[in-house]
Amino acid sequence: MTEFWLISAPGEKTCQQTWDKLMVATTRTNNLSTNHKFNIPDLKVGTLDVLVGLSDELAKLDTFVESVVKKVAQYMADVLEDSRDKVQENLLANGVDMVTYITRFQWDMAKYPIKQSLKNISEIVSKQVTQIDNDLKARASAYNNLKGNLQNLERKNAGSLLTRSLADIVKKEDFVLDSEYLVTMLVVVPKTNYADWQKTYETLAEMVVPRSTKQLYEDNESGLFSVTLFRKAVDDFKHKARENKYTVRDFQYNEEEMKADKEEMTRLSTDKKKQFGPLVRWLKVNFSEAFIAWIHIKALRVFVESVLRYGLPVNFQAMLIQPNKKNMKKLREVLYDLYKHLDSSAAVIDASMDIPGLNLSQQEYYPYVYYKIDCNLLDFKV
Repeated sequence: MTEFWLISAPGEKTCQQTWDKLMVATTRTNNLSTNHKFNIPDLKVGTLDVLVGLSDELAKLDTFVESVVKKVAQYMADVLEDSRDKVQENLLANGVDMVTYITRFQWDMAKYPIKQSLKNISEIVSKQVTQIDNDLKARASAYNNLKGNLQNLERKNAGSLLTRSLADIVKKEDFVLDSEYLVTMLVVVPKTNYADWQKTYETLAEMVVPRSTKQLYEDNESGLFSVTLFRKAVDDFKHKARENKYTVRDFQYNEEEMKADKEEMTRLSTDKKKQFGPLVRWLKVNFSEAFIAWIHIKALRVFVESVLRYGLPVNFQAMLIQPNKKNMKKLREVLYDLYKHLDSSAAVIDASMDIPGLNLSQQEYYPYVYYKIDCNLLDFKV
């Protein structure tokens, strides 16, 4: 289960008592969840006005940072293509997996100095994650272009004989070259029509060189045949071939062009390999940065919301709950009973209920401070 509920409740006589009560209610007898203390340092409170404004700003910042975390994770999965099962082991925060990082959360004093105001700390996060977002767009665009060009070339060299490139199939000796009068055509013949082709190709137009056809290649549906004829008969031959359900491929043997195509393919393939390693490293580092920033935003939101709800002096216990999937509904009820005295008006209102005039901004409201952290960041199950 990768969903966590980050909640806070006011300190009883001590914060330890608040913690003990939660543990008794949710784990001692009924195994509703696994709980961890969530350590938030003594941050600068500032004025009430600033806190109220900051509460809205942090909500927006939370959504933005989460979207960047998901984008980096998803792009990591896209880049790792064939080894998608390895994605999860690359999605680390500070060198440990996401669950370990959250459950052992320690505020990063170096990155987010607590002597700064809450607003400054949120601006540091905003600036940092905006930079990651911009860098990701630039890097992804460059790599996707490269990948797209390579795929287009690969597509040309695959698929049916009707559409694919013939450069890697034919050889110089398959063609009559540098002749003023003769030309070699390449014709795609369905497998079922091989016998007909052999019987009729010489009569499809005047001036077809007898016995000049040769099968050069075969795929699941058709074969590629060469045939030599006089240049002046080409249009007539094409027309008659079409009537007989043969497809004449428009192909001129040009060694230089074919060599250039091969070199381009090699160059793109080499460039992609060269960029792959540094890109994956960048994604790992910046996933870690963005994820750490996201959890610090959650910590800031809990702090601000707890001060706004429970008042000063600062006295609350932040707790990280990992619900047992089967008992989530029961866990909600137990938490409600435990904390309903904090706000008598806060009957459990779920964001999915449409109550006119009540804007919950997609966030459930409970008598305790609550934020969800979902570590399932990818659109597919790895």
